Amino acid sequence: MNHKPFLGPLLLAVLAPLGPATAQQDVPFHCSTHGLEHLAPLHHNDPQRLLQVAQDEAALEAFTQQYTQVGDAERGGNNYVLPVVFHIIHNNGPENISDAQVHDAIRVLNDDFNKLNDDWDNVRPEFLGIVADVGITFRLAQLDPDGNCTSGINRVQSVLTNDGTQTMKDLIQWPRNKYLNVWVCAYADGAAGYTLTPGMVNNPWAAGADGIVLLHSYTGSIGTSSPGRSRTLTHEVGHWINLSHCWGPTNEPGLLSNCNEDDNVADTPNTVGWMSCNLSGASCNSPLDNVENYMEYSYCSKMFTEGQKARMHAALNSGTAQRNQLWQPANLAATGTTGVNVLCAAAFTSDLREVCAGGTVQFTDISYHGATTWEWTFPGGTPASSTDQNPTVTYATPGLYPVTLVAGNGNDQVSTQVNDYMMVMPATGLAVPYSEGFESATTMPNADWAVNDLGSNGTFQLVGTAGFQSAKSVRLNNYVSQAGQVDELVSNTLDMSNATDIVLSYRYAYAQRNTQNNDVLKVFVSKDCGATWSMRDILYGNGVLSTAPLQAGPFTPNGDGQWAESVVDNISNAYHVGDFRFKFRFESDGGNNLFIDHINVNGGPVGIDEVAANGGAPLVVPNPAGTTASLVMDLPEGGAVQVEVLDPVGRLVARLPEHKLPAGPVRMDLPVEDLSPGMYVAVVHRNGRTQLARFTRE
Repeated sequence: MNHKPFLGPLLLAVLAPLGPATAQQDVPFHCSTHGLEHLAPLHHNDPQRLLQVAQDEAALEAFTQQYTQVGDAERGGNNYVLPVVFHIIHNNGPENISDAQVHDAIRVLNDDFNKLNDDWDNVRPEFLGIVADVGITFRLAQLDPDGNCTSGINRVQSVLTNDGTQTMKDLIQWPRNKYLNVWVCAYADGAAGYTLTPGMVNNPWAAGADGIVLLHSYTGSIGTSSPGRSRTLTHEVGHWINLSHCWGPTNEPGLLSNCNEDDNVADTPNTVGWMSCNLSGASCNSPLDNVENYMEYSYCSKMFTEGQKARMHAALNSGTAQRNQLWQPANLAATGTTGVNVLCAAAFTSDLREVCAGGTVQFTDISYHGATTWEWTFPGGTPASSTDQNPTVTYATPGLYPVTLVAGNGNDQVSTQVNDYMMVMPATGLAVPYSEGFESATTMPNADWAVNDLGSNGTFQLVGTAGFQSAKSVRLNNYVSQAGQVDELVSNTLDMSNATDIVLSYRYAYAQRNTQNNDVLKVFVSKDCGATWSMRDILYGNGVLSTAPLQAGPFTPNGDGQWAESVVDNISNAYHVGDFRFKFRFESDGGNNLFIDHINVNGGPVGIDEVAANGGAPLVVPNPAGTTASLVMDLPEGGAVQVEVLDPVGRLVARLPEHKLPAGPVRMDLPVEDLSPGMYVAVVHRNGRTQLARFTRE
């Protein structure tokens, strides 16, 4: 189109989500028409700032018109390299995409911008002659802003992955005059992806908004994404280098009013815009629309035009938003993107870090950049060493073992050693009954306990400052954790092969920091050495998890009265195996510290005769319950007893009348007949104390 000067409304609306809602064709897809909303946290509706944005856009458009008239040939060619950094904002969910998915996204981007995509020559013949090799190469940064080694992929754990706005972007951003920033998240502010044109973010006050936000499921073509969604980043980069949609400066395709708009590219026919792949689509009096253009919302985008190429080159040669600084040789050297790999870190991952004896582990090299040789050392493993890039190792003997990797490129070598990397447990576990009071423990983790620090914020630690009827326990310093962080304390294997019933009990202490905190403690069990897990207990911070009053400062229990006990007895006979394991998983909501102590596991029968031996704690029998069940307990003193039944999320489903009961063994019928199958909690209130008995309704 080339109908009128492209000054637009006050600002271009280029904040559209890209690609369909699903990979299926012809599914209606609504874009996020925000206008200046993504920039609002920075312009604050200041008229002067809004005027600056409009002026910057107009100036860039004037420069673009002049540049495209002169052409690239007279300006030294058309090859550009742009450094890229990906910031993966995640909360340990699927949005924490793999490095491989990021590398695939870069591959798709480079294919699309260099006419290397397999489908470019399938465009309608009418447009085959103007399919552009844009000549832009995107490279992940190998050096960070301080000149340190980087993979070009940063991972930041934050609940703001579900926000996707400027607040999320403020978590991390590298200088926009050196890198193209891409944030990957779970929620992109209602879009599949969005960005801002150079003119919108030219002023220093707007620089913090510069970059691209992507849903993880629209990033690359593998992992959580798919080939049908893989062109989202291509489309957003087009906006980031000053392209509009083919129908002009709106986010709404298909409107007849779009015929009055313009994208200021001469070889893209005037169009209303398309949300499906109608290859015969023609609108606005054009013979045929360029439905297969990357700047459409169709399901079959596969090309830029020569006119779009010239427009993007103009933006890269303009000082607007510092785009012309990115591809300069000095910046490529500073960001490690000259094309010569910088070998600066040996690194690896593995599919498992905890296995039973005889288990096999797949190691994967992720050294960066350009390693060509590998020297692995695996104490306790077979083989004990390897020169494969991605070796497979079997561990036969229980213990904690380090792993060492030396990576090289023929000239340089880098190395890393991770102590206690592999925890190998006996295939037939420790004998039961099992008891852990942490009195003999000296470190954490150790041969009996693994810890998973999923947020890299510090995890369960051994402390000698507080315990139940003792000095030691394990503490999670949740006081310094951010909401959304997750930590796990994982047991060794236990031999439950001869069990008739399994009962797990533990003591815990916790306090909220304020009434809004709802931290969660969950208990999982495994019947296959930790390969799979099933939840059997859940305690909420705004419920039974709290054992002490609110505490603004760091919480430490001041005596046994601030400890409570939980008994987990809803573990079926499917778990009567030799490699039984259990773990505690704590999900932070910004509350206070958690302490765990006196963990006991037995495999004997459970019933009314065992209540006294179980410390008088209430039990539900039978468990799992059928149409009838009883609550049994041994009351140390008489008094009023109130019993409630809660569902797994803490909702009241039944309440028994309050009874005044004498001391000694007690049996009470529970109203379970009308309960749906699932997990429940019987809550016993007596003499100011609360006790729990968890059970399953079959």
